[in-house]
Amino acid sequence: MEKEKMEKKTTITMSQATKISLNPYKDVAVLKDGFYHFNLPGCFAWLEEAGRMIFGDHFKIYPEDRELIGKLLVYAIGDQESCNKAGIIPGKGILLSGPVGCGKSALLSLLDYFFPPEKQYRIKACREISFELEKDGYSVISRYSKGAMRNLGGQIIPQIWCFDDLGIDRSVKYFGTECNVMAEILLSRYDQFVSGGVLTHATTNLSATELEERYGNRVRSRMREMFNLVAFDKVAKDKRT
Repeated sequence: MEKEKMEKKTTITMSQATKISLNPYKDVAVLKDGFYHFNLPGCFAWLEEAGRMIFGDHFKIYPEDRELIGKLLVYAIGDQESCNKAGIIPGKGILLSGPVGCGKSALLSLLDYFFPPEKQYRIKACREISFELEKDGYSVISRYSKGAMRNLGGQIIPQIWCFDDLGIDRSVKYFGTECNVMAEILLSRYDQFVSGGVLTHATTNLSATELEERYGNRVRSRMREMFNLVAFDKVAKDKRT
């Protein structure tokens, strides 16, 4: 049965208004023998077009990033053979690391369209979660872990989250007690991962050593189990300039 993807439509000014549908399963995939077949050049073209529509005309896919993006694409569409070749484990989430401005957040925003509906995620800035703890207290931990659920066609399933800029959040005091809220959320989501295979994704500017310094060895050890590490080159260019 054809996978249903959420469509977003807009118009652009050319010789006439043209509708653009953000759905790679309709735009670049070929349905054959019950499976969707993609080709990487078509996926890159789709990402670039969608990126320009969402983020502006400056958006582009850089040649040096194509290998990394290819790994993420085969992961998203569930190509087991290609994942094996790329060293990606489909049952784990993605931890996308790289320098400031290299395009991590934008890339994961676009990649979400390639996932089947049950594996699509929401992106949340870690810094905002810290502010929520100050306002709402410890209920925030459940909000982004065991209490995070969504309705998919009448079925209630766990919400998959992508935590943006992991590591720039700060420890917060709530009624005098200091709490490293992202550490607690990751530990709780690790329990969900072990018991039910619930995925978590994240972006970070930090190295593995820096993450361990920020969250401790206990959290870093569990992150190794939860995530596939996919990293931009340390000297990847800042796309914002």
